[in-house]
This record gives sequence, C-alpha cells and structure tokens, in this order.
Amino acid sequence: MDDLIAAAQKARQNAYIPYSHFAVGAAVQVDGHIFAACNIENASYGLAMCAERNAMFQAVAAGYTHLEAIAVIGDTAGPISPCGACRQVMAEFFTPDAPVYLTNLHGQVQTTTVAALLPGAFTKGDLK
Repeated sequence: MDDLIAAAQKARQNAYIPYSHFAVGAAVQVDGHIFAACNIENASYGLAMCAERNAMFQAVAAGYTHLEAIAVIGDTAGPISPCGACRQVMAEFFTPDAPVYLTNLHGQVQTTTVAALLPGAFTKGDLK
C-alpha cells in the first residue's frame, strides 16, 4: 500500500491543472507493476481526464485487464473520493473486493473496495 500511495503522490506533481488548480494522483498495482498517473485538464472541460482513469488505462494499454489495487491522492480535508465515471471504470477492471486506498496530503488513508464505492455496478455480465 505504501509504495502505491507514494507512486500516486509523485504522479500528482505532474498534474496539468491550469483551470481547476486541483491536482490528483493515482496509482494502480497489477502483477508486480505500478502504473501511476495524474489528472489532465483541457480548455474544453469535458475532455479532461481523471488521474484514476489515466492510471487504469495505462495498465490496460500495457496488457493488463485484471487490476489488483488502486490508490488515489489529492489535497483534500479528508481522504479523496473518485468521481462516478472513475468508479464505473474500476468496476470494469477490478474485482468487487479489490482494495481502493483513498488518501490525502495529510496522511489520512481510508481503505475501501470497488463494490463499496459502486454498489450495484453495471458490468459486462449485465450485457449477456
């Protein structure tokens, strides 16, 4: 968990946030590898991408589709919480009981699961 959080914190430093000024970092662990990313904004706000999805998509682009754990960090009063879109993408690539580490720059850590963040998730099993 500590390595994952450290990778997320380091990635956060590269956030491209000229509009919100709200930097977020995330790191995904899979098969001994860590994929870390930051949020990236765009002048066309809807085209911004969250740190969580950037990290997950990096892992998928490297060939991993069964991810193991994710950590997210931001400068918030309590542990940061992922947006709904990121929760839905987590449901695609993690098992429901996969650990999710939510943290902040003050060292607070909340451990939860994908299922706790998105109960009743729509999954590929619903398409059959």
